[in-house]
Amino acid sequence: QVQLVESGGGLVQAGGSLRLSCAASGRTSSTSAMAWFRQAPGKDREFVAAIIWSGGQTYYTDSVKGRFTISRDNAKSTVYLQMNSLKPEDTDVYYCAAKRGIIDSGPGEYDYWGQGTQVTVSS
Repeated sequence: QVQLVESGGGLVQAGGSLRLSCAASGRTSSTSAMAWFRQAPGKDREFVAAIIWSGGQTYYTDSVKGRFTISRDNAKSTVYLQMNSLKPEDTDVYYCAAKRGIIDSGPGEYDYWGQGTQVTVSS
């Protein structure tokens, strides 16, 4: 089993920045890809960004390219999401997820999930 714990959410004004963290524990060696998703009430969970533990390859959804950066610290088993130039439409609950194999943008492909952290961007 793998446990994921997110932190770093909060309230920020439009144009501001936040950094989310996802600390992984347990059998982290069984996972190879980490991702961030977000979800608003009543909507489907949306892919945001993903990274490979080894090699560091990254992938972003178009709406966050140039504003968000995903990174990882293998020694700490932690993945980060640096969010800059935040917009009100970025307001969501953000979830960290882990899976075996290659990066995938479908939430159903991920094996482990964190509890989520709220990000609210005011206009």
